[in-house]
Amino acid sequence: MSEWPSSLFVASLLAGAAPLILASMGETLTEKAGLINLSLDGAILLSAMAGFAAAVETRSVLVGFAAGAVTGAATAAVVALMSLYLGQSQVAVGFVLTLTTKDLAYFLGNPYARIPGPQAPVFAVPGMEALPWLGSAFFRHTLVTYGAMAAIALTWFFLYRSRAGLVLRAVGENPQAAFARGINARSVQFFYAVVGGLLVGLAGAAFSLSVKPGWGRPQGAEGMGWIALALVIFGGWHPLKVAVGAYLFAVLQMLGITFQGMWPSIPSQVFQTAPFPLMIFALVLMHVSQRPRVQRWAAARPWADRVLRFVRARAPRALGQPVFDR
Repeated sequence: MSEWPSSLFVASLLAGAAPLILASMGETLTEKAGLINLSLDGAILLSAMAGFAAAVETRSVLVGFAAGAVTGAATAAVVALMSLYLGQSQVAVGFVLTLTTKDLAYFLGNPYARIPGPQAPVFAVPGMEALPWLGSAFFRHTLVTYGAMAAIALTWFFLYRSRAGLVLRAVGENPQAAFARGINARSVQFFYAVVGGLLVGLAGAAFSLSVKPGWGRPQGAEGMGWIALALVIFGGWHPLKVAVGAYLFAVLQMLGITFQGMWPSIPSQVFQTAPFPLMIFALVLMHVSQRPRVQRWAAARPWADRVLRFVRARAPRALGQPVFDR
């Protein structure tokens, strides 16, 4: 029984971080291909609304997740179409679209606000759920949580152990060179923008159908798209490091809830917003770690050098740059 609080903490951590994992894995794929999708925050909210509305109307959670995935993919397709084929700024299109989709989500979702709806069920893994500590921590979750954990391994394997992943990374590094070798760089970027958007849409549906069931204003997913974008940078565009950042953010959120109960005299907004500036601070540390003076200082200290090697990152060389392959 003494292990129960820690297993409950781990279970809550895995479940709470699942949508953020899905969104950040999707954006990792998109940015590895060289395209920036800044519509994540609005796309998550619109997908959460669409997923919940579809689940309410059909009484099917699976239909809800499918609707969320399609919504996220369609939003990403707009960003890719406008930037890759119509020559518009990726940053400008994504930023305008995140504002548009956010307002659209609240407007279209008004009839579904504060009403009960279906919720993703918990599935226990047969033969594993009864294991002491491990069962309650890892093997009694919704399919969303299992899917998020699988997405980490699959994204890593795809990027670094498959030919298609090599093509994706090649396009993100040098699309002109990839085109010279017979690869249609814009088609590759468009495809992985849609795939990444699909995962972002699943993340949105995961919020309204699993982690924070229901729809309303505020929904509880506000700001998560910006955090997912920051996590991709924090993780150096590497899926394993991105996942570490997502779980770290979830820990900070859970500690904020705990500290709020310990010090009720402190305004709750302090604990709710604390994880966000901490993530900004982590990004600043990553920037500082790139400076030669800091690297020389760390070279004489093995522990500091190991830390810098972990946080050191380099964006794909063609990230955000227009592609001309005709």
